[in-house]
Amino acid sequence: MSRLRVAMNLLWCVPGVGGSEEYLVRQLLGLAEIEHEYDVEVFAPLGFLQRQPRIASLYKVHEAPNDCSRRSVRIWLEHTWLAKKTRGYSLVHHGGGTLPRRGNKTTVLTIHDIQWIDYPHYVAPVKLRYLQRVVPSSVRRASRITAPSRFVADSLTQAFGTASQKIGIVRHGLENDISAAVTDESTLRMQFSLGDGPVLVFPAITHPHKNHLFLLQLLVNAGGAWADPSLRIVFAGSEGSHHEDVVAFVAKHDLSSRVVMPGRVSHEDRNGLLKMADAMVFPSEYEGFGAPVIEAMRMGAPVICSDRASLPGVVGDAGLVLPLTTDAWAPALDAVRARRTELVALGHSRSQLFTAALSATDLVEQYRIALDGR
Repeated sequence: MSRLRVAMNLLWCVPGVGGSEEYLVRQLLGLAEIEHEYDVEVFAPLGFLQRQPRIASLYKVHEAPNDCSRRSVRIWLEHTWLAKKTRGYSLVHHGGGTLPRRGNKTTVLTIHDIQWIDYPHYVAPVKLRYLQRVVPSSVRRASRITAPSRFVADSLTQAFGTASQKIGIVRHGLENDISAAVTDESTLRMQFSLGDGPVLVFPAITHPHKNHLFLLQLLVNAGGAWADPSLRIVFAGSEGSHHEDVVAFVAKHDLSSRVVMPGRVSHEDRNGLLKMADAMVFPSEYEGFGAPVIEAMRMGAPVICSDRASLPGVVGDAGLVLPLTTDAWAPALDAVRARRTELVALGHSRSQLFTAALSATDLVEQYRIALDGR
């Protein structure tokens, strides 16, 4: 059987998009692990080869003549350069949540989330208007839609009336060597001035829906284990739109000795922080999937997360899934310490359901369905 050519559109993968890029990159790593009938080629912004050398070693990558940092340029390139380049391909997979009006008509469209519908006040007005105009049309025109969780799939049906049969779930998956490099605990304690007390890790950009202020309020108001002066909480993520508010709260309540904000850390440091942590805390208001919770499970960190959006479905019974109230979270640190061995074992088992190879297997099935419907 001759192999079918698939183009993966990653022109939206510019520095700073974070988890959505990681989701697609991990799918590509998984595709390299499994048997399938597709020759996948990647179409990406200028500079992608340098940022993603592992993908460059596995796939033919077509770099656009621009870094696509401006949305208008990216859209123009999708309608011109990409449309022309992918004319003869069997299928084009658009990974960024929108579908150009020109180009190959057999398409798979990945929708990571529709947070902008539930939390429009968290989105810049210009971007919000763009999403309101473009996403509904993209969903209608796509041959097949993929979503990272049942929560997102159901949200699409509710928001746009999309038939559930048109949507397939492609789980997020971790690469098989994710835990190969780990910074040791003593180095991390010295590097980030963590002292010798308990450590919590929150790996998230400081966007408002990530809910950093909830954790800071626990340090101030929850008492018990949260009031331990030796407790350190590491906010390991880039600066987002809510960053100044987080910094101001830390200063106002004199938390600078207890809250460590190193910015986005290396994979080795992330792994080491999770491995040593009393818990990975994740009070997010909205996640399309929530990859940090499965990363924590893989590295042996008990998970405490909110009961919002996709998180209950991803975590299952392998962590503490709690409503966003002080009363619910106040005893959580004592609970995970008492159940640490159990939660670590449950988390490790749960994380095996979310591998890059399984994610790629899901994706291949969606390609087949899209092509069968031509």
